[in-house]
Amino acid sequence: MSENKDQKFVYDFTEGNRDLKDLLGGKGANLAEMTNLGLPVPPGFTITTEACKVYLESGSEPVELRDEVSAHLDALEQKMGKKLGQADNPLLVSVRSGAKFSMPGMMDTVLNIGLSDESVAGLAAQAGDERFAWDSYRRLIQMFGKTVLGVDGELFEEALEEAKAAKKVTVDTDLDAADLKKLVKGFKKIVKAQAGRDFPQDPREQMDLAIEAVFNSWNTDRAKLYRRQERIPHDLGTAVNVCSMVFGNLGPDSGTGVAFTRDPASGHQGVYGDYLQNAQGEDVVAGIRNTVPLAELESIDKASYDQLMQIMETLEVHYKDLCDIEFTIERGQLWMLQTRVGKRTAGAAFRIATQLVDQGLIDEAEALQRVNGAQLAQLMFPKFDEGAKVEQIGRGIAASPGAAVGKAVFDSYTAVKWSRSGEKVILIRRETNPDDLDGMIASEGILTSRGGKTSHAAVVARGMGKTCVCGAEELEVDTKRRRMTTASGQVVEEGDVVSIDGSTGKVYLGEVPVVPSPVVEYFEGRMHAGADDADELVGAVHRIMAYADRVRRLRVRANADNAEDALRARRFGAQGIGLCRTEHMFLGERREMVEKLILADTDEERDEALAALLPLQRKDFVELFEAMDGLPVTVRLLDPPLHEFLPDITELSVRVALAEARKEPHENELRLLQAVHRLHEQNPMLGLRGVRLGLVIPGLFTMQVRAIAEAAAQRIDAKGDPRAEIMIPLVGTVQELELVRDEAEQVIAEVQAKTGVELKLALGTMIELPRAAVTAGQIAEAAEFFSFGTNDLTQTVWGFSRDDVEASFFTAYLEKGIFGVSPFETIDKDGVGALVRSAVEAGRATRPDIKLGVCGEHGGDPESVHFFHEVGLDYVSCSPFRIPVARLEAGRAAAESSGSDSR
Repeated sequence: MSENKDQKFVYDFTEGNRDLKDLLGGKGANLAEMTNLGLPVPPGFTITTEACKVYLESGSEPVELRDEVSAHLDALEQKMGKKLGQADNPLLVSVRSGAKFSMPGMMDTVLNIGLSDESVAGLAAQAGDERFAWDSYRRLIQMFGKTVLGVDGELFEEALEEAKAAKKVTVDTDLDAADLKKLVKGFKKIVKAQAGRDFPQDPREQMDLAIEAVFNSWNTDRAKLYRRQERIPHDLGTAVNVCSMVFGNLGPDSGTGVAFTRDPASGHQGVYGDYLQNAQGEDVVAGIRNTVPLAELESIDKASYDQLMQIMETLEVHYKDLCDIEFTIERGQLWMLQTRVGKRTAGAAFRIATQLVDQGLIDEAEALQRVNGAQLAQLMFPKFDEGAKVEQIGRGIAASPGAAVGKAVFDSYTAVKWSRSGEKVILIRRETNPDDLDGMIASEGILTSRGGKTSHAAVVARGMGKTCVCGAEELEVDTKRRRMTTASGQVVEEGDVVSIDGSTGKVYLGEVPVVPSPVVEYFEGRMHAGADDADELVGAVHRIMAYADRVRRLRVRANADNAEDALRARRFGAQGIGLCRTEHMFLGERREMVEKLILADTDEERDEALAALLPLQRKDFVELFEAMDGLPVTVRLLDPPLHEFLPDITELSVRVALAEARKEPHENELRLLQAVHRLHEQNPMLGLRGVRLGLVIPGLFTMQVRAIAEAAAQRIDAKGDPRAEIMIPLVGTVQELELVRDEAEQVIAEVQAKTGVELKLALGTMIELPRAAVTAGQIAEAAEFFSFGTNDLTQTVWGFSRDDVEASFFTAYLEKGIFGVSPFETIDKDGVGALVRSAVEAGRATRPDIKLGVCGEHGGDPESVHFFHEVGLDYVSCSPFRIPVARLEAGRAAAESSGSDSR
């Protein structure tokens, strides 16, 4: 029972508007908006998301709902001059889901509600078409049986295929009224056998059960999976739209279609969409029958085509965005069934945003909000090498761009199974349906032999950023035998490697090599905006990135350990290095020097090992400071446990045992083995590492500080502008930092005295332990900057060992909804984020001018960047390839907060 007796649960289409998406869902709000615009929308009403929430929480509908639905149904019947399901002049309705955020194909729809053994004759008389009436009736039983009563949909499909085979036809439109009557009888038997009850003949019972089924579909496994994938909250619920039916299956002067005001794959303006004569809407999105391009509607029904073009222009100007439209033509009368801001590919998003600016529909700030970092990352993926030797085996519709290579699999279960085993797979189906979502997520790309740009596969793939080729008709897909046959008779078996190009629709046998994306080439300075398609995309990216850079407050640095990475990062727009991991400089041929340091028995041996490392470290830093001249470079002193620089204990034990057995000299190996045993820790990530190394091993950190100081002095002598910052890792208490800082300042003073060069080296620390975050106010007394090491901070806050837990139980946690996303991928705002926020406040309270940044990989995660902007960090640092994404999101965060402030 609802708590508020005055709460309204049902709204007529004339009562709502597009701003009521929270209450009416996207579909209901937009139907109301189109009604208000005076567009031809079939009358109907919307049951709110609040009613769904009551149902999901209590297990029953609000007590007021039935009366409200009855009142609106009465008003609808009066408006239409028909009664729901009456024998001589039946009103039929559709019952459709409609959540706040688009979830294509994830929830339930039932068409033709109100048909029964009695009213089917009335519909036939009303339409003057017996075949149409029985076709509509068989569709109702099929959809109702599957959606509401839980009957296996394949049973209906098999019965339909048998009916076509018996008639020796290939499409359902060739079945006549007598055939369809038999099919209805067969469908009712299937319902009785599988559901244990007869198909309901009472039209109101049909409607009430369908409404309840739509509420229940919010919590189906596929809907929950889709929400997790798209990060849609689970507590929103869905609205239900009850709409008077209009029929596209009344003959050749009727039909149904989906239209886009611009191409959702490229963003180009033109006539884009699919149309299907003599069909209902589900036929288009299901991809069961292949459609014709929308442009052909002009020759089929010019009046409806011209009206549709005018409506599309009205909607795009009104919504100021690409609109995705569903429509039906009933005997020459155009009806609008849905509009929404359309899903689009990454390239289309950037193109459309800049096009709308040029048309004066939106400003640059809004254009920046129309794209995101995930889309930019997609544009930076490689594409197929056009000059490579390839074996093309088919071509379909380019539904969602990208270059995907993987082993052919023919069902979702196999796709998931193989993917979890480390295989890259391409999911191949005749057409996908919502039950294939698991497999689509697990795959590199999706290939279907049926359907178009508006099919389920295409819409979902575009939303997920997956490569997709649809409607490759020349490829015969046999899911039962797990094979695909080309037009030439060549057979592709499950496990064979295929490559699909979502930008051209081409399908290749074998692995096609890939080349860098033009967007990456642009960021690296090797491509400029011009006239062709790739250059046009680059131009759009350039314009939006330039605006993001102008408005963002957060600076963006790189995690880079050598001059090559630093130079690449700088080309990608890095404003310094936020993390140089010096342990990466101790690998390769230098490992032996580290071994000598670890094995040193005397101060002299240790000093000798450190002295050998000093010039090598200095050279590294000189190159790094030169590459980043004029920009800050934060150098982290040695962080990992020393045992990581020694050989594997098992391998070393074998070598020692073999040497002893052969009576060969093995003194050095034995000393190494003893050192490995001595340094062995049960949990090395919480052991002797970071600042603890610097305090326990005399001279280690001072050698590194000396190398940094001498390199800076050398660059200043060469008229350079080094801006080095020295970062002490894994500090848990201010006393640790003070001890290392005192040593470092002494070394810097010695280098200044020796070289005569004034050095300004900032000294700070990583905040990567909960205690450091909690005592940040104290630590700031000895630190000129903080850099949050959110990788380790996440591990220590959660008590997770990242190397172990991601492989062991994270999948289960994600599936059970404990995580919406891995806390190592996007920062945990409530836990880790709360510590970051409090440390920022405490650090600034102690030292107002303290510089604050983040150098964990969260620094390149779009959602996390917004959080770091909100809590007031000065910069984020991430891997070079993610720098453009961080720049874009930093701009979006600034524009978003500026918009909020102005509101």
